[in-house]
Amino acid sequence: MTDHTAGGVDDGSREAAIIAARGKKDPAGRGEGFAALGFLTPSLIGFCLFVLAPAIGVIALSFYNWNLLSDGMFIGLGNFVRLLSDRRLAEVYVSTTYMAVAILLVNVIIGLLLAVLLETKMPRWIRGFFRLSFLFPFVVSSSAVALIWRFLLNKDLGLVNYWLGLIGIERIDWLGSSTFAPISVIIVASWKTLGFSILIYIAGLQSIPNEIREAAIVDGANGWQRFWRITLPLLSPTVFFLLVINTISSFQIFAEPRVLTSGGPGDSSRTIVQYIYDQAFGSFDLGYASTVGITLLLVLIVLTAIQFRVSRRWTFYE
Repeated sequence: MTDHTAGGVDDGSREAAIIAARGKKDPAGRGEGFAALGFLTPSLIGFCLFVLAPAIGVIALSFYNWNLLSDGMFIGLGNFVRLLSDRRLAEVYVSTTYMAVAILLVNVIIGLLLAVLLETKMPRWIRGFFRLSFLFPFVVSSSAVALIWRFLLNKDLGLVNYWLGLIGIERIDWLGSSTFAPISVIIVASWKTLGFSILIYIAGLQSIPNEIREAAIVDGANGWQRFWRITLPLLSPTVFFLLVINTISSFQIFAEPRVLTSGGPGDSSRTIVQYIYDQAFGSFDLGYASTVGITLLLVLIVLTAIQFRVSRRWTFYE
């Protein structure tokens, strides 16, 4: 009876000591918290100055009619009502979607095929040369890339039409035709961004354990079966990442159509970001430009949410 009571007292004392220890402030833990806050502060300041504050400013401007030269006039939901009657905006969204989907498919599908080819057995220097060749356009300015391609795609003096003429194809008005102008933007934008997708795919392929592939070979699986049943499922998180990133970047292309075609002819190659730019600094209607920007933000949020939702069915994590 005495032992039981003593044990109960010891247990109670131990619990009281634990509670008291928890109540005391841990100097080491507090120091780690301050250190973490110190490391995060530069990023938080940058986020507030260059992301949060402009976003709040855009939302506020969407309720005003402001032309940069006079005081803004509060018009409430006037800019949002204007969206419903802006047929040109609908046409620009159609052209943007067409080009964005094409660029997305090139990056996700062609990028995967090229990455798999680059991971096949070949001399190291050849592999390095091709990797550098694909990655180099990605690190070059978009305006510089578009300017170079503008000369290459020139109808009369461009090298592309010259090479096509050697095989009997007539000159194509790449930049002045409503059919080929968006195709030109797709080619240039895809050429510039494809290297990034290939690099990410290569990193994903190299993270797949060789033991799994070797086991499949022992079991008699051919190359296609290994790719479809082993490589692609294990690579699905990488595919999902590139889907999200390329969807966002494809809907935000600006420099390529601006330099190549100026959005023409008509609005056939005009993107929604270029339309926002034209409204803000061409028509000096910053209120409506901010409203159109909000619609783009909502579109990207919805598309990203759908991708996250659908990815649960086909994305496999180890």
